[in-house]
Amino acid sequence: MAESDDRNSSPISQGGVAQYPLFAVGAVLLGAFLANFDSRLTTVGLPDLRGAFGLGFDEGAWLSTAAIGSQIFIAPAVAWLATVFGLRRVLGIPSLVYALVSLTIPFVRDYTTLIALSIAHGMLLGTFVPATLMIILRNLPTHWWLPAISIYSIRVGFSLDSSSSLVGFYVEHLGWPWLYWQGALIAPLMGLMVYLGTPNEPVNRDLLRHADWGGMLLLGAGVSMIYAGLDQGNRLDWLESGTVMALLIGGAVLFVGFMINETLVRRPWAHFNVLFSRNVGLALIVILLYTLTSLSNSSLVPNFLGTITALRPEQSGVLLFTYGALPMVVLVPVSIFLLRHLDPRIVVVLGFSAFAAANLWGTQLSHVWAREDFVGIVLLMSVGQALTLLPIIIMALSNADPARSTAFAAYIQISRLGGAEIGISLMGTWLRVREQIHSNYLGQYVQHGASDVLRLLRRMEESFAAHGAGTAMARAVGTLAALVQREANTLAYIDGFWLCFWIAMLALFLVALIKRAPQGPLSPVPFNLPKRLFRKRDVPA
Repeated sequence: MAESDDRNSSPISQGGVAQYPLFAVGAVLLGAFLANFDSRLTTVGLPDLRGAFGLGFDEGAWLSTAAIGSQIFIAPAVAWLATVFGLRRVLGIPSLVYALVSLTIPFVRDYTTLIALSIAHGMLLGTFVPATLMIILRNLPTHWWLPAISIYSIRVGFSLDSSSSLVGFYVEHLGWPWLYWQGALIAPLMGLMVYLGTPNEPVNRDLLRHADWGGMLLLGAGVSMIYAGLDQGNRLDWLESGTVMALLIGGAVLFVGFMINETLVRRPWAHFNVLFSRNVGLALIVILLYTLTSLSNSSLVPNFLGTITALRPEQSGVLLFTYGALPMVVLVPVSIFLLRHLDPRIVVVLGFSAFAAANLWGTQLSHVWAREDFVGIVLLMSVGQALTLLPIIIMALSNADPARSTAFAAYIQISRLGGAEIGISLMGTWLRVREQIHSNYLGQYVQHGASDVLRLLRRMEESFAAHGAGTAMARAVGTLAALVQREANTLAYIDGFWLCFWIAMLALFLVALIKRAPQGPLSPVPFNLPKRLFRKRDVPA
């Protein structure tokens, strides 16, 4: 009977309340933002990094995969490691090593060494976000949970909207090495705040003796291999690539092996019984859908401005920072206030409705749209970022067993990181395929409209003749092909906005299936304005 109980349980998360909560909140703030900023800076600044390191396109693609794949490898296990070794040990020394690696990478020119350091850099970075969530749940007083979780959740949208501007500032004014060196400055400060804001916990030797190392390795390796296959899929043409198929199939086999392991081992590390709750399972799916529908913010708008209007990241970043990131400073307190007094399901509906409205607006775009035409869309997406992820996490935590937060945190990380990569790969493939389809349709129209096309080519040939009669027709044909490609790309981005719109609608449908959470420390307190007014009137003069 004891054995059966062990198999159906997970490591219990325990921790003392922080003596100095402000330092713990500071560690949450720095760790969460550093992790998202660093990952985002590496992605947005990849063209500059390829040039700085002298890498080809393929080498640069694998550099990005190695940096983020190693995060996914370690992230699900961080909550368990923090439970066993304590947050000070999990974040303290790694933050210093991370700073040293960040300081070293810009000086490396050997590709093998660069990949090895990027993997180490990613694994160390992968401890920050899961550990900050553990700080909130284990070491902060209950009344600090909502503001701290809001910091944890809003880092995603804020880093997406400000990273482009930050990349441009670093590259143009300080130099590309600061894409790494910012971590060398921030990580030690985060480690110091963790040391001051969390208690010194002894090593849990009982859990260490019964560690499910096999389960952790199977899940980490499986998910990171699936990520690598998805990340390289668009570049290597999916099923046509043996590398992509080997990564995807191998990752799936390892993941199935993890599930079998968790049912057989006596003390499972992250048994899926924590997901059997209807509300918890739906909440995790909604987190995935949030990641997919927010691609309109992280992918469609900046990529359209880069592809169609030829803006550099720092130029489009001004729009995202001004109308996306800065409004969140005001919207996050509003979100916290709403969650203190309203059911989180209502706040989630408001957030996804903002995403749906923004994406529906985006379906009206054309190639003449400039940066300023996206202001309203980016503002609506900022509202969606502020009012969506935080209440989803609150819903998930309110329905989960707090004693099993170690196992639950592992699945949150899989949903968070896996959802992001699935979304990026899905959107990349969707845009590429839709562009090809629209290019084919437009090309057929150009062929059938032969007389109109010939007249257009003659006019363009006449305009180019002044610069060389021999090349005028070739330049006219090239210009017409570029126009067809531009319109095909524009239509593909419209389809991308439609896809994100319907994902938001699906998320709204699933939110409607989530039941009210049981009463707990995160439950809202009804805001009864009439009672408050009458209470003030009844106070004697």
